[in-house]
Amino acid sequence: MNDSSPAHLPRYIDHYARSVEDPEGFWAEQTLAVAWFQAPLQTLLDKPDGTQQWFTDGRLNTCYLALDRHIELGRGAQPALIYDSPMTGVQRQFTYVQLRDEVARLAEVLREAGVKQGDGVIIYMPMVPEAAMAMLACARIGAVHSVVFGGFAPNELAVRIDDAQPRLLLTASCGLEFDRVIEYKPLVDRALALARHPPAQVLVLQRPQARAEMQSGRDLDWAQALAEARPVPPVELSSGDPLYIMYTSGTTGRPKGIVRDNGGHAVGLLYAMTAVFGMRPGDVWWGISDVGWVVGHSLIVYGPLLAGCTTVLYEGKPIRTPDAGVYWRIIEQYGVNSLFCAPTAMRAIRRQDPQADGLKGRDLSTLRQLFLAGEKLDGATHAWLQEKTGKPVHDHWWQTETGWPVTAPCMGLAGSRSKAGSSNQPVAGYVVRVLDEQGAERVDGEPGAIVLRLPLPPGCSQTLWRDHPRYLDAYLKAFPGYFHTGDGGYVDAEGFVHIMGRTDDVINVAGHRLSTGEMEDGVSHHPSVAECAVIGVPDALKGQVPLALVVLKDGADPGPLQAEVVAWVREQIGALACLREVRIVKRLPKTRSGKILRAVLRKIAAGEDVVAPSTIDDPVILTEIAQVLSVFR
Repeated sequence: MNDSSPAHLPRYIDHYARSVEDPEGFWAEQTLAVAWFQAPLQTLLDKPDGTQQWFTDGRLNTCYLALDRHIELGRGAQPALIYDSPMTGVQRQFTYVQLRDEVARLAEVLREAGVKQGDGVIIYMPMVPEAAMAMLACARIGAVHSVVFGGFAPNELAVRIDDAQPRLLLTASCGLEFDRVIEYKPLVDRALALARHPPAQVLVLQRPQARAEMQSGRDLDWAQALAEARPVPPVELSSGDPLYIMYTSGTTGRPKGIVRDNGGHAVGLLYAMTAVFGMRPGDVWWGISDVGWVVGHSLIVYGPLLAGCTTVLYEGKPIRTPDAGVYWRIIEQYGVNSLFCAPTAMRAIRRQDPQADGLKGRDLSTLRQLFLAGEKLDGATHAWLQEKTGKPVHDHWWQTETGWPVTAPCMGLAGSRSKAGSSNQPVAGYVVRVLDEQGAERVDGEPGAIVLRLPLPPGCSQTLWRDHPRYLDAYLKAFPGYFHTGDGGYVDAEGFVHIMGRTDDVINVAGHRLSTGEMEDGVSHHPSVAECAVIGVPDALKGQVPLALVVLKDGADPGPLQAEVVAWVREQIGALACLREVRIVKRLPKTRSGKILRAVLRKIAAGEDVVAPSTIDDPVILTEIAQVLSVFR
């Protein structure tokens, strides 16, 4: 554990206690950090269905808070956004004034295309500055944007178009991978042909790597339209007006449109940037993700800009663009103070460069800490990263639904502690409980379902786009009075939360419920293992037994691996775990955001028919994995 927070900062224990004992009073205080057009008089409205609305009578504009407000405070010449694309060699910087002007003119382009307050807008773009500008331009005029990960298949894009029913779609001619150019426009054209509610117009950013064919009367050229546009001011919106829709996978196969409101989002996210991440105006923040995911919304675009920081927008990978040292180059070049990334990115770097040769000679003196989340941070990666960088490495946990961290070390508050192996303590506003299947509370480190006591703090989603009953059924029905996160884990004696994975990442071995996440953590400590996934496979005698799928580090000797891994699990977890099978694979199926598709692996192992999820990075890997798992059916 550590506590390196300056003593002059507010104390974590005070913030947390007040947020739990008096949520209305606590969050009313936090609204003072937001420049409202009309400050809210009513802090919290509880609805009969168990949902809440924060700051109901407040008036504001998120784009104004992210850009115009900082210019008024004298930060207009400060860099707001840094764009670095190692695949194209392009590096650009936008000051707050420059970014505001680009966004304000793009907002006029949207208006000229018929977009009005409350209209939906689909953004289907690569990691370029214009993607962030598009989001902010929608916020400026009160349009509701939904960013769809660039490169999604046409059918998946069409599904989201039909749900959002947008008036306009913004795209680029192409996206870039380290080994290929992905033309977006043919994918968009096909999606619009499939959709029942296609938008009337498409705004296209032409990139030199591939020029898009334009359809007369429907497609607009981004550069031409922007050249003729005049800047527009931000509109005044109600706190409860939606800011964006973020689609996340649903168990029925139909994506769930998580809705984020303007007022709660601004208050909650600004609190997170300052109290959790410890960021101050003028600091340089790097959120390593994609604008198609919630991290891209909270930690690339809105969060850093709301806090008056400089945000880095990176178009590249942790390796092969050009090598495993690119992260360290960016930290040094731009003086990054703090960053966020997924554990899978650091595992990829560790696999290709286990001795961190790419770090040698790099000056990381500006870097204060690293935050990792998105999936379980295994102990081996945590230890390797902290040793090689010499910086604190913090796990934390949150979800698309919450929009900002639920558990984390609060680096902007004194007395906040960090504990390796856990996702750390709850952040102000979140009351974390662990319940069994009947709803009884689990104590003393007993595992169960992780839930959040209502009311949820500001910024958390309170509904789904066009489907509020589905929200109530998915999140509030299972445990009355609580929000069901879908994750399993436990709280230890010191109050630190341990997330072991989704509740279905628990296997039943001869009547014993065992966490595959705990086994994965052990397997990942083996010096030859780059990453792994442990799943349950059918067994005639025990019902299920665990199987470890392992990706080796480059050049590692697989010889003694199985015996050593089996011995470790037996020693640390016990013979009842029954881990006897270890299979080496070239790679694991993942989403484009880096999460291992464990549910898909389980279905393949059980012999079920599997359709490649829309979020999968490379569908070909499923065929390779199916061959490996076929012997267990």
